[in-house]
Amino acid sequence: MGYDAVVQAGQIARPGAAESGPVSRETLTAELGAELATAVIEQVEIATKYAGYIGKQVEDVERAAHFEHLKLPADLDYAAVKALSFEVRQKLGRYRPETLGQASRISGVTPAAISLLLVHLKKGRAKGFGSAEAAAALPDGGSTERTAA
Repeated sequence: MGYDAVVQAGQIARPGAAESGPVSRETLTAELGAELATAVIEQVEIATKYAGYIGKQVEDVERAAHFEHLKLPADLDYAAVKALSFEVRQKLGRYRPETLGQASRISGVTPAAISLLLVHLKKGRAKGFGSAEAAAALPDGGSTERTAA
């Protein structure tokens, strides 16, 4: 990514950018000094390159926070969740986490495993599995019906 593209990307994100236009390397260097100007350009370049990834990570963190306190049924048979790896089933069975947040912090329990556990809870709810509280905490209130898109 060239300097001009970095400057343009940085300008778009800056408040009041429409009025002031791009800032030259010389202006940055004069106002901030060479070392700080280089650091600013580098940070704008990184932010521009990774903006999509960072946005997705922020969404993932927000989603995870939503499920942090979701209570897991005390009688949940992790061995019955065949979609989980043997190691994950073993660890969940050994530690018996009370919440999805606790389960997510067990070493070896991946975000994918947590998603599979959520799917299992949602499917099980349709068969009377789990608590109403747990189902209500799910994104769609525990419903297993699909909505038309």
